[in-house]
Amino acid sequence: MKYVGYYNGEIGPLEEMKIPMLDRAVYFGDGCYDATTFANNNIFAADDHLDRFYNSCKLLEIPFEMSREELRAELQKCIDANEIDHGMLYWQCSRGTTYRGHQFPPASVKPNLMIFTVPCDLIPFDKTFRLISMEDTRFLHCNIKTLNLIPNCMAMQRAVEAGCDEVVFHRGDRVTEGAHSSLAIIRDGVFCTPPADELILPSITRKHFLELCSRLGIPSRIAPFTVDELLTADEIMILSTGSHCIAVCEVDGRPVGGKAPALLDRLQQAYQQEFIEGTEK
Repeated sequence: MKYVGYYNGEIGPLEEMKIPMLDRAVYFGDGCYDATTFANNNIFAADDHLDRFYNSCKLLEIPFEMSREELRAELQKCIDANEIDHGMLYWQCSRGTTYRGHQFPPASVKPNLMIFTVPCDLIPFDKTFRLISMEDTRFLHCNIKTLNLIPNCMAMQRAVEAGCDEVVFHRGDRVTEGAHSSLAIIRDGVFCTPPADELILPSITRKHFLELCSRLGIPSRIAPFTVDELLTADEIMILSTGSHCIAVCEVDGRPVGGKAPALLDRLQQAYQQEFIEGTEK
């Protein structure tokens, strides 16, 4: 199988897999997900992504009973069954299959697990991103990796229409994150990132970069920062599973960053080495 699909234990070619119409993910987006990359058939940062996935299930009160070891084994089955040795691994859990009703279904309705693998090549570090800024009108549960991503999709479409690569969400003057990535800045030699509260997703890449700064002796700061602080930062960085760390060169048509290339490169190269070591054969 070139790309693998999985639904509640059944594995098959991704393009042939189907899910029930009454899966609550279909009509409510009632579920959560996580995703990471794999290379050499090894899952990158599996423990961190599983931690976040199980926390999302807990916060959504989804009674997902499969153990971490069992879930990891199912994820590995999908990787081993496909014909690509690197790509994106995605999995989601919905609250189950039942007739539509806003209340949670009875305990007899069990959660559904869906997994798939698709190609994903990491974005080269020498690429830079252009961004647009948008008011963050999402709900106050951004710390849960839910399936409800319509505001993110709409924002990303506006970015594409503007010829840009990502979005800078802000609530008033406070910068939060991107449509599908986290944001960080370098200012006066300090790696700065917003706090992991209800306004942002607890990004795994963000977590790793904070740990990386600690190991490398690079000062870091976890605190809110403003749009103006973003625009005047020495560097703006997009952090995500699919890109690791990409520098930003423009926001709303205004040139930004480019003032701390050596420190940016040091962080990028160190994280690339971490990824290689985490997925080596």
